[in-house]
Amino acid sequence: MTGRTGTRRAFLFLQGPHGPFFHQLATMLRRTRADVWRVGFNAGDRAFWPDGARYIAFRGQAEDWPDHLRHLIAEKAITDLVLYGDTRPIHAEAVAIAQAEGLTVHVFEEGYMRPYWVTYERGGSNGHSRLMEIDLPGMHAALEHPHADTAPPPASWGDMRQHIFYGALYHGVVLCLNHGYPRFRPHRALSVGQEFSLYLKRLLLMPFQAVDRRIATRRIRRGGFPYHVALLQLEHDAAIQAHSPFTTTAEFLETVIDGFARGAPAHHHLVVKAHPLEDGRAPIRATLRRLVRAQGLHGRVHYLRGGKLAQLLDEARSAVTVNSTAGQQVLWRGIPLRAFGQTVYGKPQLVSAAPLPDFFAAADRPDRQAYADYRRFLLETSQIPGGFYSARGRRQVLRQVVDMMLAPDDPYDALIRGTAAPRQQLRLVP
Repeated sequence: MTGRTGTRRAFLFLQGPHGPFFHQLATMLRRTRADVWRVGFNAGDRAFWPDGARYIAFRGQAEDWPDHLRHLIAEKAITDLVLYGDTRPIHAEAVAIAQAEGLTVHVFEEGYMRPYWVTYERGGSNGHSRLMEIDLPGMHAALEHPHADTAPPPASWGDMRQHIFYGALYHGVVLCLNHGYPRFRPHRALSVGQEFSLYLKRLLLMPFQAVDRRIATRRIRRGGFPYHVALLQLEHDAAIQAHSPFTTTAEFLETVIDGFARGAPAHHHLVVKAHPLEDGRAPIRATLRRLVRAQGLHGRVHYLRGGKLAQLLDEARSAVTVNSTAGQQVLWRGIPLRAFGQTVYGKPQLVSAAPLPDFFAAADRPDRQAYADYRRFLLETSQIPGGFYSARGRRQVLRQVVDMMLAPDDPYDALIRGTAAPRQQLRLVP
């Protein structure tokens, strides 16, 4: 196949979601007669890419990577770069180089409307997404029928076990079989062995944590008190490290607890809900105990580890987060939301900018019609039904995303210019 300039399309894949998604995507792209290559940085990357003839191992030092990439772009006549997340150092450098070379950059991420969608954008995601610069009137104008009903919010993460399984498998392979990549260094602070241990621990403890979660949830729902919800991010994730004013979960909790103590009515409670993939590397419980003692909030702060968010939000007065995608569920319900950091839904019609004490005292609700337009704009552009980790989820994504990658316009321009193809809508089960 050829691009708009008549040149043959050549896709270079970097690191992707744990599991077989990137290889399956590449297989479909090859059926369009495109060239496809994969750069691997460790044994885990190689394990999920069976096509050895199109695999390029990078075994150099980190400082060698930019020149190596430029050489590959020239040697393979690369026209497109494909990656998962744009903030890890090797990806951030690659995006800058690719854009300077005039390549199309395809960025995948977990869904902004997760769990039943994944995100596909060009150029960048999250705080680097084009959504940061498109205002709500512009989204409204792009929708043919802006007042149409939208699908209900998701209530669970459909492929959580597969997500954790592939993460454990990936880090296990790197831990045991990485002798061919002696210079590899993970982009996170923990070693590969520590990462593997945390994934394995998370898998083994899931049944016990589910019991603990049900007990805590029942205690909250039967407590008879008004409550607010603090939605946590993963401390090591780019959402915190690259797109927020915080560097640790403790910093965020200090801000929230202080605002709650100074502004919330004395009979209100606060529920702190961990990210579904929280693995214990951040000392959340210890931090909460310290802050509760310091602020004199004994009995008014509750910790909930993972689990379904829908039932918890149904009775919440407000929610606070850094930039969690769970904020989408908050907004869909018309619950007041205070979000810190750069977030794709951080529009003035949707998110409060009030100081936290004022927010907890009396928060304004979001504009529900504005959010309905925003949500539908996302579902018709960058949000693709499906998931990276379950076989069924991957099939759903692949039915649509290849055509989107080959299209001349990115998903947002395609809708704004009227060139977007009809979208498949996923049927949700409440």
